[in-house]
Amino acid sequence: MERTEQQWLKHLIQCHDREKPELKLLDDYYEGEQPLSYLAPELQAEMDERIRQVVVNWPQLVADSLEERLDVEGFRFPEEAQADAELWRIWQANRLDAKSHQGHLDALVMRRAYVIVGARESDPATPLITVESALDVYAEHDPRTGAVAAAVKRWCEEYDDQAPVEHATLYLPDATSWWTKDRSGTWMEDTGEEGEPTRDDHGLGEVPVVPLANRARLKKPGGVSELKAVISLSDAACKIATDMMVSAEYHATPRRVAFGFGEDDFQDEQGRRVSAFSRIIGRVWATERRRGSGEDGGADVLQFPEAQLKNFHDTIGQLASLVASLAGLPPHFLGLTTDNPASADAIRSSESRLVKRAERRQREWGEAWEQVMRLVLRIRDGVWNPDVLSLETIWRDASTPTIAQAADAATKLFTAKIVPLRQTRERLRFSQAEIARMEEQDEADAQNAMQRILAGDLAALEAGPKPPAEDDPEPEPADAA
Repeated sequence: MERTEQQWLKHLIQCHDREKPELKLLDDYYEGEQPLSYLAPELQAEMDERIRQVVVNWPQLVADSLEERLDVEGFRFPEEAQADAELWRIWQANRLDAKSHQGHLDALVMRRAYVIVGARESDPATPLITVESALDVYAEHDPRTGAVAAAVKRWCEEYDDQAPVEHATLYLPDATSWWTKDRSGTWMEDTGEEGEPTRDDHGLGEVPVVPLANRARLKKPGGVSELKAVISLSDAACKIATDMMVSAEYHATPRRVAFGFGEDDFQDEQGRRVSAFSRIIGRVWATERRRGSGEDGGADVLQFPEAQLKNFHDTIGQLASLVASLAGLPPHFLGLTTDNPASADAIRSSESRLVKRAERRQREWGEAWEQVMRLVLRIRDGVWNPDVLSLETIWRDASTPTIAQAADAATKLFTAKIVPLRQTRERLRFSQAEIARMEEQDEADAQNAMQRILAGDLAALEAGPKPPAEDDPEPEPADAA
């Protein structure tokens, strides 16, 4: 059954509202603002406002460790040796150096992010590209083709002394329309000064919204949060760390039990009564001996040994080992060390799973960014370019070799004429702008060398034949023999 635009809008908003609470919870876990788990209500009531959760923010570590290895460096057309300068100009004009990182991070945390492409009225040669949060955008996929069938972006504007106004943009394959919710709660399409709808009937044939889905699956095209496997372990670590602080409050200092004392007996050196906390923490007590207390008519005070916190440390260490195995993180990322420090080769070997996970994201999201650039050229040129179907995204190497190792390997490949000079520089992680400057300098040096050669030949011609050196032997006559 074909939906009208208003039906599409209501349907997408309902689907978005259903998943927003879970997305917000995932965002809270990344920010370290998750609710306190596992703590008994009785203990929380007894501690009152003194207890605060100790946050062991492993979710943030898991997401950041992966995102730090995802850097886009350009786009290359098929059969082209270098990145396309025009696509990179459009990328830079939309500040995607920073925005792409934010989109990758949101996708890792909240399952997905979105990239929206549109026309830029002030500069038609530079289409507008925006990276959007899953808290603001929702897209539905066509079950037959897997492509995005429709998408909605929502935002709210607040005005002085007025109720907030909700707005939405509906993206369909052939049109984009803008909507506002009125006071009755009905979505109405925006209109211009003459009462005509302010819509864009672009006729692209596909929705100009591209999802950046993390670990998308056949039945879950919206992706899965990278934090899902470690959230429960992080909750357990926060609980253990909080319990450790509570234990330190009550049991880490020596505990005493006193027989034969009353409330008025606890005094400081000046004879003033001390507070209950001072008695707990163990300050000096000055008391009088009461008659009839204890065997000799005095007071008795016993001291218990202080508690050891090692069991908390061991538990947190065991949870950290589980996080490292599930998230593919090297042990030293979570502070797990041994008496013998690992060698450089061992450290790089421990990062192999993390590097492979980053390379998987590069392949998955490389296709998404290529689709973004296809839409960019279609909006700019008005026609689909078949060459863009084979566009390639250039990513920075996700591994962490040392500079000396990378330089040595790249130099050997170039010397053996296995890879050209430009690819050698790409392997050394120079940016496309740096490589372009190097090539300009190479060309200038070559021209200068050629000019020197030509200038030397001209000078030699003007000077005539070179006279023999003084120490050279005189040539013998032909009939000297």
